[in-house]
Amino acid sequence: MSGKPWLTAKYWSRRLRKARNTAASRFFDTRFGRRLLVENIGPRVISMTVDAGDHLMTFSPGDYIGRKVFRKGHFERDAVDRLIVILRERGLLRKDATLLEIGGNIGTQTVYFALSGTYARIVSIEPDPRNFPLLELNIRQNRLEEKVHLVNCAAGEREGEIDFFLNRNNHGKSSAIRQSPTDRKISVPVKPVSEILAGLSIDPGAIGLVWMDIEGYEPIACRSMQPLLARRVPLHMEITPLFYGTEGTRAFISMLASYYEDCLVLFEDREEEMKVRDLPGEFDQYNVLLLP
Repeated sequence: MSGKPWLTAKYWSRRLRKARNTAASRFFDTRFGRRLLVENIGPRVISMTVDAGDHLMTFSPGDYIGRKVFRKGHFERDAVDRLIVILRERGLLRKDATLLEIGGNIGTQTVYFALSGTYARIVSIEPDPRNFPLLELNIRQNRLEEKVHLVNCAAGEREGEIDFFLNRNNHGKSSAIRQSPTDRKISVPVKPVSEILAGLSIDPGAIGLVWMDIEGYEPIACRSMQPLLARRVPLHMEITPLFYGTEGTRAFISMLASYYEDCLVLFEDREEEMKVRDLPGEFDQYNVLLLP
């Protein structure tokens, strides 16, 4: 080798490149490294897929939820697990029941619920035209098509179209309510929840849980599914007084209290049981489970 210096240079260059790649792989497999990587991917990368262990998840690397999935391997899966435990402890699970998910996003929670085996069927409603193709893909690539029914529209009081505002950086914050001056306005189809279920030939009596996260549009969606509320179907949702205003919050809580008596407010570290009529209006946002 000493007689061929170009071989020596090539040899050491190869060794250096291999060592560098090994070190980079180890670094980018840490949570900090994954965060650095996903936050600096250029706009030409439209989607990425990760193996999350028991499922695959495809997402946009430019989206908040996608970056969370890449860094942590899931997006708030613990919230789904926690809710299932609460429902089981209270005897509120039926194996033959259907889960109604309003605000499916890209299918993170949809997949977690499906993999849990807790519900026989899932109906997932998602209006965002950026999220819905990823939702379809995530259901298909995890072979959940027979279990999960997808509906590409918003949930509202009357069938037709509504204005919908696309959040640029967090697709989960897109809503029928404008939250930022930079949100882009589009039109999306809308249907009442009762009509969506009827179109799928699903009896409201089959619904065992409503999981809703639609960024301030909850009062309108609830008015579109009053037959479910009248049955006092367990309803988990994000309540956002910040969006409703003082009077709107009072009116929404009053409407919920006309159907449900008891609920659990789900804080990060505890659950607090209270009467629905006593739900707080001073917090910007919190999660609640309305109990039958």
